[in-house]
Amino acid sequence: MPRRIRFTRRPAPLVAVLAAVLGLLSTPAAADGSDKVALRLEAPAAFLMYHADEGAEAANSDFVVPVAVVRSDGGPAHNVRVVVDTAGLRGVATAGKGGYGNCTGKNRVFTCEYGDVQNGDGEANAPFTLHGVDGVEPGDSGTVTYTVTADNAAPVTGTTRMTVGGPTLHTPGKTKTVRGVAPGASVPLTPQFANRTRFTAERGVALKVNAGDGLRLKSRPENCWFDSDATVAWCRFNFRAAPHTAYATSSPITYTAGPGELGGSLSYTWSSEPERPDDLTVRGTDALLTLRELTGAAARELTGATGSVSVETTVQADYEPVTATVRGRVGDTVRVRLGLRDLGPGRLESGESMGGFEVVPPEGTTVTSIPYVFEGDGSEWACARPKRRGGPYVCDIGSDDFYEVRHEGGTTAIAFHIRIDRQVPGAQGTIRTYNPYDRTPGNDTAAIPLDASPAPLYRRHLVPLLVGVAMLAIALAVVMYRRRRGV
Repeated sequence: MPRRIRFTRRPAPLVAVLAAVLGLLSTPAAADGSDKVALRLEAPAAFLMYHADEGAEAANSDFVVPVAVVRSDGGPAHNVRVVVDTAGLRGVATAGKGGYGNCTGKNRVFTCEYGDVQNGDGEANAPFTLHGVDGVEPGDSGTVTYTVTADNAAPVTGTTRMTVGGPTLHTPGKTKTVRGVAPGASVPLTPQFANRTRFTAERGVALKVNAGDGLRLKSRPENCWFDSDATVAWCRFNFRAAPHTAYATSSPITYTAGPGELGGSLSYTWSSEPERPDDLTVRGTDALLTLRELTGAAARELTGATGSVSVETTVQADYEPVTATVRGRVGDTVRVRLGLRDLGPGRLESGESMGGFEVVPPEGTTVTSIPYVFEGDGSEWACARPKRRGGPYVCDIGSDDFYEVRHEGGTTAIAFHIRIDRQVPGAQGTIRTYNPYDRTPGNDTAAIPLDASPAPLYRRHLVPLLVGVAMLAIALAVVMYRRRRGV
């Protein structure tokens, strides 16, 4: 089916580097009272197909042709169709079948059926997948043309200039981990890249840095532009990066972690197509950021597509156990509330990192169930049962099983149903809390005491009585059977 146009649609990685030259047309015009149905193309004026060094190995299915119906009183556009001619790409790319299941064609002409498009709305389709060819040079280009028709609207035509991009620029292949970062302190990052191709980056290069999970960029070089939150930076370098050469920024870019943040992440990419994103409008005022050549082992490790940094701060999320005594008579099944108390100060928001607690019940007892409710449905086991005899019940509080009882920054506890099988003087189980950011191990473990009283008289004599009755019943049955058989 055609895809509905999202006018805030996030561009794919290769499209993003040319965001400033996409040349999208203006948003739909307001209704003028006309009842005439009119179509409008909203395809990009220019598009980066692939990097020259990728050659025939390149494949790109990110190109889409959005079609909108200008808002009016005329109703929907019926049977909208787009015919795309790729003959102009000869020598720089080939086109194969694309679309979302409703585009047909081969060789050079592709037809996409958009169906009826509502007034003031739009649809988009990917008519083909682009494939590279060997022997191209950066800047080689061709033109794609298309015609849009509908049963009740005049046809419209458009073109897109398809260009072969400059060399691929590589970053470190492994994620770097930075530990022990104090909130508010400046931490350096020195982005690096390598041009491993035979091409020179003739247009210069650009660096884009993204800070996430509570990190903020602190550096403000004058050749960089930022978003208002200082979480994204784009820096341009009027520098022709030479073939088979590696580089690093001449000085580090600094970042900080906010108060109470447990960690964060940074990523950066380099491009040989330096076109500034439109949404980065805050220009830096500090000294110019430049590049220096990089050699040795550091240069040889630049084999990735995105540089990544994982940051861990000095902030902790301290858990302590919530425990209770298993108290009752032998034979009783009692409810015991066990769990953890989140002392912070950091807050664990990801279910995968919330951790939880482990419970080993006291000797002489058996856990019969740990009931929970999720979205109105109940089940018996909120915690994973032991894999071996005497092992712990593992309670992952980030799972759905704890959704109803989980309280970030407070107490998360659940009822264990524990049967007291026998009296064991001094017996006690254990409860241990855990999470990746708990740096105070001294309060992670607590005891679960057993306080068992003898079973009541009726219960102590009931089992022997039932056993005796059962044995008598069996004996009588044997006697009756033998009499019937005449034995």
